Amino acid sequence: MIGRWIPPVVKPPARPKPSPRRSEPGLDARQADLVRRARFLVALARCLHLYGAPAPRLENAITDVARLIGLVCNINSSPTSIVLSFREPGGPESMLNEITRVVRLEPGGLDLRRMVMADAVVEQVLDGSLDIDTGYSRLLEIEALPGRADWLVVLSFGLIGAGVASLLALGWAELFATGVIGLLVGCLSLVCTRHPNLNASTEAVCALVATVLAYGISSLIHPLAVQMVTLASLIVLLPGLSLTTAINELSTQHLVSGVARMAGAFAVLLKLTFGVVAGTQVAHLMGWSLVMTETVPLPYWVLWVSLVGAAFGFAINFSAPWRDVPLVMGAAMTSYLVTRFVGPSVGSDFGVFIAALIACAAGNLYAHVWHRPGALIRLPGIILLVPGSVGFRSLSHAFERDVFMTLDTAFTLLTILITLVAGILFGNLLVPPRRSL
Repeated sequence: MIGRWIPPVVKPPARPKPSPRRSEPGLDARQADLVRRARFLVALARCLHLYGAPAPRLENAITDVARLIGLVCNINSSPTSIVLSFREPGGPESMLNEITRVVRLEPGGLDLRRMVMADAVVEQVLDGSLDIDTGYSRLLEIEALPGRADWLVVLSFGLIGAGVASLLALGWAELFATGVIGLLVGCLSLVCTRHPNLNASTEAVCALVATVLAYGISSLIHPLAVQMVTLASLIVLLPGLSLTTAINELSTQHLVSGVARMAGAFAVLLKLTFGVVAGTQVAHLMGWSLVMTETVPLPYWVLWVSLVGAAFGFAINFSAPWRDVPLVMGAAMTSYLVTRFVGPSVGSDFGVFIAALIACAAGNLYAHVWHRPGALIRLPGIILLVPGSVGFRSLSHAFERDVFMTLDTAFTLLTILITLVAGILFGNLLVPPRRSL
């Protein structure tokens, strides 16, 4: 029996063994330590981005912390991504150990509670009470924490809407209608943001529903100032803070982040405006029309109650720590009172400048004294000053083909943004920020 021929196995020639490389003693340990520190800074940058830190403060904070833990960091932050490179300080040979990380993120919201907790972790790492690995684990735990309860978020929409309606000098009917519509908008916003297919159209859907409800209540129950009710009920969704942050980033030469954030804010305004226009058409198809009515001014004490309610709503919406809720409310109320009582004597634009300067300087001073983020005062202090409603009205006039009113409100928007950002810049000049947080 003839078997199958099997070719002989030819062993490849043995490769010469490479000569051992002479390496600096401890190089592997240094590289591992570099990776640990870089990983901590990447987690910190991710946290600050998700919790609402703008590009200038985020980049300055990461650069300062990196220097304090013995690294040189180059960082580029945008609303949707962060690019970081780390190396050890030294000459050109330190470039050989450079580590680069690219982090893709969704645009962050505003979460003061998590920002305070992340800042506390950084403090403990810097003073030696926590090591780098434990600090990294704490940052991951903070990111995994649940947010505010859904009913509190919905309640904040109603409180802010009703409070703004009162501050706009509307009547009792508008105040109650805005509160009810604000609660429904809050529920709808939660539902839309949790469904990927609806998330991108959250603002348009909420604006459509709010407009139809305002027309329906005005036609079937009690005449309302429909446009003002719609504006007040959607005030939480207006990107006034994003517009202000974008101008601030542009003024500090963070051009990529500023342009991207500005484009995102205008996209939100466009969706809101389209939703209002579509809701108006739906109301007209149902036979509901705009009813002219005279607004009866509310008693003076209602203004103060509404201001407290709106400030509490913003504290909930910003996820402020419960111990800091009075601080956040006080900052928001103080800025509004400055513009209300100081503005008439010095001009409304200069009143906004003074209020923003006081809020920013007070936030930085609080951070220096108490070693906590100044955002607890700075961000609530400017929230009632941001011109989101002016931008919304400008685009609404554009959809109505009213060129004169479009240009007029657009210039008003630009003026408010300039004075607001100028107040922030001068506040930072008066009291320099502490580690930029």
